[in-house]
Amino acid sequence: MNICVFASGGGSNFKSILEARRDNFLNSDIRLLITNNSNCGAVHIAREFGVPVCHISRKVYPGLSDGEYAKLFLDKLVENEIDLIVLAGYMKIVEPEVVRKFSNRILNIHPALLPDFGGKGMYGINVHKAVIESGIKISGLTIHLIDEVYDRGRILFQKSVKVEDDDDEFSLQKKILHFEHKYYPFIIKKIEEGEIGLDE
Repeated sequence: MNICVFASGGGSNFKSILEARRDNFLNSDIRLLITNNSNCGAVHIAREFGVPVCHISRKVYPGLSDGEYAKLFLDKLVENEIDLIVLAGYMKIVEPEVVRKFSNRILNIHPALLPDFGGKGMYGINVHKAVIESGIKISGLTIHLIDEVYDRGRILFQKSVKVEDDDDEFSLQKKILHFEHKYYPFIIKKIEEGEIGLDE
């Protein structure tokens, strides 16, 4: 497959995917990084690994209609013959037209066990803070396809992580990130090999 990663932040999951490709665990080509933040860590990682970077944001392209803005993404995805979009800490809503055109071809990782702790505002450290405040003793990660309803696409994989009494949001984030880095490339490999079907 040809993969495009969307990322906005530090890029640690992006790096784990690139390392899996470098080590021949993955066979797919990581063709492109699309970001809305040209100063983010993911951009530096892309440069380190020689992956082209495309910055698309409303600040860079003000005044476009929704259709024109979505076309910026679609043109880049088509130009690079992208088969699968992988979200790795992308802090913007994926344009609905992109979601429709790449139906069942957009993968996301969420740092909790969906459907709990999903929805608007539930990303990054916010998720872990909500988990700690809730008092529950099990969290984890969810890898799922995205659709037009926030955090409600088909779940492909979940991994549970115990929340210890002395955990805070930062220690919980660190524990779950460890498993994100392990399982995101693993699930992409399962998709490559046809063990996980995206159209089921």
